[in-house]
Amino acid sequence: MARKMSRTTSHPPPHDLTKKLLSWFAQAGRTALPWRDAPCGERDPYKVWLSEVMLQQTTCAAVIPYFEKFIAKWPDVKALAAAPSDDVMRAWAGLGYYARARNMLKCARLVAQERQGKFPVAPEDLQQLPGIGPYTAAAIAAIAHHGPCAPVDGNVIRVLTRLYAIPDIMPAGKAVVGEYASHMLPQGCSGDFAEALMDLGATVCKPKNPNCPACPWQSACRAHGAGVPTDYPKKAPKKAKPIRKGWAFWVERADGQVLLERRPDKGLLGGMTGFPTTEWQVDEITAEQAAALMPGEGDWIQVEKEVRHTFTHFHLELKILKCQLLGEGEKGLWCAPHNLHEQALPSVMKKVSALMI
Repeated sequence: MARKMSRTTSHPPPHDLTKKLLSWFAQAGRTALPWRDAPCGERDPYKVWLSEVMLQQTTCAAVIPYFEKFIAKWPDVKALAAAPSDDVMRAWAGLGYYARARNMLKCARLVAQERQGKFPVAPEDLQQLPGIGPYTAAAIAAIAHHGPCAPVDGNVIRVLTRLYAIPDIMPAGKAVVGEYASHMLPQGCSGDFAEALMDLGATVCKPKNPNCPACPWQSACRAHGAGVPTDYPKKAPKKAKPIRKGWAFWVERADGQVLLERRPDKGLLGGMTGFPTTEWQVDEITAEQAAALMPGEGDWIQVEKEVRHTFTHFHLELKILKCQLLGEGEKGLWCAPHNLHEQALPSVMKKVSALMI
């Protein structure tokens, strides 16, 4: 049974807490991350922006190979802006949240064409660019320029709600966390402060198993003092994700190539390449109903296994109909199965491919 929150845990002044945090960061910060290739304040804004876009709702471990691949192919914003959309989407495939990639390319082209390849410095100006919200703008300003900003992400929310035992429901109470962070902001090294908070949350103040003895703020942490660090941040109960269902079509020509399609730019998996599918809906779609939507004429069979995939807001159960076409088949994007890895296939479509090859 959780103990009641202690009211006696005293707090040092904000600047003392910041000093301890920065001292810890100098010894224990994550120096191996490829986007940390220069001190804060001296970083290339392009690399800071690219890493922050990729890191949205994605782990560092997943992002590192993508970031390195992008920098190798497109070392600056003008190079990325000049890249064909298909090449960028192909390089992004598997990283998820594909609206980020579309907005990233829009942003790169705008910066290259209208700003001579220079990102704005002020957060309010950065937020005028596609795909850059308050957090990303604050992170770029702080890390690239030491601008007086305190970006607040999930790690920062977790650390500061525990430190101060903030009772507000998150993420709705994110602004409250931002106020606390602003009071701690050190002059002239806001980028180090931002990355230190992120690292503390990622490596020490973890969601389920916080390593409190390794924390520079252990003695000041109110949640730790009460023995309830994992009670924070406070969150509303999670809603159960609905299950949507649909069918994917594996259409083969006589030469063995399979049919692909490019999804509309707007919407889920927008702009990505994939196999034709029915709509994804809560109500069951029968094989007969799916057959009426099949792209082409031929002998169809239902594949025994199905694909299951989880998106942010729903689970997907995707059954598969396989067809050997009679004739040449309709015009479209055809690909040999052994070359599917070269296409910009999102994860759910890679699961379909893996099941069929």
